[in-house]
Amino acid sequence: MKTFGGKVLFLNRSDINTDEIIPAKYLTEVDKEALGPHMLEDLKLDGFDPESKVTKEASVIITRENFGCGSSREHAPWALEVNGITAVIAKSYARIFRQNMFNCGMLSIELDDTQIDELFKFENENDLTCTIDIDSRTIELLKNSDSIAKISFKLGQFEDALVKAGGWVEYADNNL
Repeated sequence: MKTFGGKVLFLNRSDINTDEIIPAKYLTEVDKEALGPHMLEDLKLDGFDPESKVTKEASVIITRENFGCGSSREHAPWALEVNGITAVIAKSYARIFRQNMFNCGMLSIELDDTQIDELFKFENENDLTCTIDIDSRTIELLKNSDSIAKISFKLGQFEDALVKAGGWVEYADNNL
């Protein structure tokens, strides 16, 4: 099972759609790796730079509600996956996008407004990392290895199984 967590990218906006995650002009790509350089290149967000070190090194995205809305396609989670994103933490997701995340073996964690606001208190801190423990269902934000926030989350039994297997294909290979 892969490790979940790492450097954090805060995207402080609701309704980030699949075209902003990966522009539609790249949907003809058949190789996931070809999507990599184009992740979030059309995202409109004050101060956001898709080429920044923070964006390129992030493994966890923390955002607001309705992440992955718009067209339902697997390319958006694939673009995140090939860029090393292992988890997205948000208030809510477009239903199909969320399932596609789990199908790829990635975490899409839903938190309530209070929990999301607690995480966004640290949005302007530099070099934050996040650890996610699936078994204890906890998210911990760290600054210089010191814990600055710890939040619990829920995850369904089947979602847990998909993530631990590495995605739908691996789960099916081992269980069907």
